[in-house]
Amino acid sequence: MLGAMVSEELAMRVFLTGATGFIGSTLIPELKAAGHDVLGLARSDENAARLEAMGVGVHRGDLTAPETLAAGAAACDATIHCGFIHDFSRFMENIAIDRAAVEAMLAAMEGSGKPFLLTSGVLMVDAGREATEEDAPSLEGPGAGRGATELAAQAFAERGVRAMIVRLPQVHDTEKQGLVSYAIEIAREKGVSAYVGDGSNRWAAAHVSDVARLYRLALEKGEAGACYHAVGESGVPMRAVAEAVGKRVGVPTVSIAPDEAFAHFGFVGMFALRDAPVSSRLTRERLGWAPTGPGLIADLEARQAAAV
Repeated sequence: MLGAMVSEELAMRVFLTGATGFIGSTLIPELKAAGHDVLGLARSDENAARLEAMGVGVHRGDLTAPETLAAGAAACDATIHCGFIHDFSRFMENIAIDRAAVEAMLAAMEGSGKPFLLTSGVLMVDAGREATEEDAPSLEGPGAGRGATELAAQAFAERGVRAMIVRLPQVHDTEKQGLVSYAIEIAREKGVSAYVGDGSNRWAAAHVSDVARLYRLALEKGEAGACYHAVGESGVPMRAVAEAVGKRVGVPTVSIAPDEAFAHFGFVGMFALRDAPVSSRLTRERLGWAPTGPGLIADLEARQAAAV
């Protein structure tokens, strides 16, 4: 469900990176329906044409050229940073590129009071329990780089930017499911859908329509320095995920030992062992956000049912 129209004086021109991506392309109609104008980052002619077809202004630039992002942020009333280079073979390099891009945009907004929403991930937190919005990001392990970017963004809340963090879980619809999409490809390649140990470890999840609505609410109502969790389901057991993936792909579901996780999953092995339930209670209370979309397993099974 799209948001209610904001008053004309509250409508913003929003610079959106990752505008043609999975979340960005869902966020655009959410923002437009609420009365906001969108200026989308486009790296290629193809992406520019897609944005124009959606009725969105085009700002040519690239995540690897921070000055182009700074110009986009300076030209708008707010910035939502959804862009990231999802090449996990160069993960640390891409984190450094993201950090430079974030710092350039924030520097261009310093002292303006404009909203800036940084996209991060709930797997960047290593709480050892159900993580909350008040937990600091981990500065060790696989989440360290993006955790440091969170802290860099939040520091600008003291420098005249309404900087906020949106932490994402496994964001899904029937076509895409975050890291689970990689697990689907691995299951096709290896002929089995695997989980680690007894599969009781959990990943948080949310439907992409709910995530888009949260970004819009944070843009309109969020507070400087705040962290919001776009979590619809606190923790989906990985055995249930593996079983749904197995049915979807048509392969058996098997358990593997923890020391086999990296060999089987590749880079996803960094997270396959994690038990990472996440709360969004504070986000719901503070923003009035109430997720209504289908659950992760329902979306995996819906695609399987459609294929049959």
